[in-house]
Parts: sequence; structure tokens; C-alpha cells
Amino acid sequence: MIQPAILKKLESLPEPLQLKVLHYIDSLIEEQDKTSKQENAPKKYRVAGTMKGMIIMSDDFDEPLEDLKDYM
Repeated sequence: MIQPAILKKLESLPEPLQLKVLHYIDSLIEEQDKTSKQENAPKKYRVAGTMKGMIIMSDDFDEPLEDLKDYM
């Protein structure tokens, strides 16, 4: 198996690097947990109309701009 090879190489490292390896393994486990939770979580669907009334458009929106009169 691969575990004895990993342990053998880990033992040959100095203690500060062993600590880094431990933190890296912890981060990999957290990442795996997040991924599995995302896969098992129900999908969220968007609901139409939740922003209704929050965006207001001015009455003269379609009117030409004063700055562009020379180009029209």
C-alpha cells in the first residue's frame, strides 16, 4: 500500500515540516467534507420577482441625451 511509503517519508522530515504536512492533511479533509456536503445539499432554485419594485427607471429613459445631440 501507499501508507507505509508515506509514513516512511514523513518520519524522515524534520518536525516543522511534519507539522506542515499535518496542516495540509487537515485542509484536504476539510475540502473533501465541503465537497461532499455540496453534493448532498438540495439545489436552490431562483424565485422570479424577488426584486420587484426595487429598481426604478426614470420616465425619460428612452429620450436622447443632451450630450449626444451633435451626433444625431
